[in-house]
Amino acid sequence: MIRVLLADDQVLVRGGFRALLDCQPDIEVVGEADDGEQAVELTCRLVPDVVLMDIR
Repeated sequence: MIRVLLADDQVLVRGGFRALLDCQPDIEVVGEADDGEQAVELTCRLVPDVVLMDIR
C-alpha cells in the first residue's frame, strides 16, 4: 500500500486528486493539508510514502 498525503490550498484540487487516488486499490490517501505548514506537520505525524503538493 502506498500512503499519500495531499497538499494544496484549493479544496477542489485536493478533492479531485483524492477521488482519482481513492479508486486505486494500492493507494491510500492518509491526509490532506491546505498550506505548507500543515503539510510539514502532517508529514511528520503520518509519515506518508509520497506527498503530492502544489509548489505555489
